[in-house]
Amino acid sequence: MAAALAAITSNTRKPLGLFALVGFLIWAFGFAIEAIADAQKSHFRADPVNRGKFIQSGLWARSRHPNYFGEIVLWIGVAIIAVPVLQGWQWATLISPIFVALLLNLISGVPMLEKRADEKWGGQEDYEAYKARTPALIPRI
Repeated sequence: MAAALAAITSNTRKPLGLFALVGFLIWAFGFAIEAIADAQKSHFRADPVNRGKFIQSGLWARSRHPNYFGEIVLWIGVAIIAVPVLQGWQWATLISPIFVALLLNLISGVPMLEKRADEKWGGQEDYEAYKARTPALIPRI
């Protein structure tokens, strides 16, 4: 039994290498973007002066949904970390970042929040200007 376990472990264990480093850096970047965006929005909402307003400062001045951008990026990082050990059907796991991107862009994330924002602030000059100059997902530099 111990020999079988050792054989399995030795076949699946790989040293951390370039994929792990690059994947971790991408994951960390995505995590930081998502965490900072969420913190900025929480801080914005906590201020009574901002009641009924939409956030357009910080990362939210660069993207209307920077938290979703960060979420997608961190899943890309996870996928990159996994690449060196994938075999056979395991390669199907790379669909995860694609699935997250499609889900957030086409189904549950951006479309729902854009619709709600349009219902709430649509027609207001400052909101329409913000929407015209600010990308929905990928931040402008």
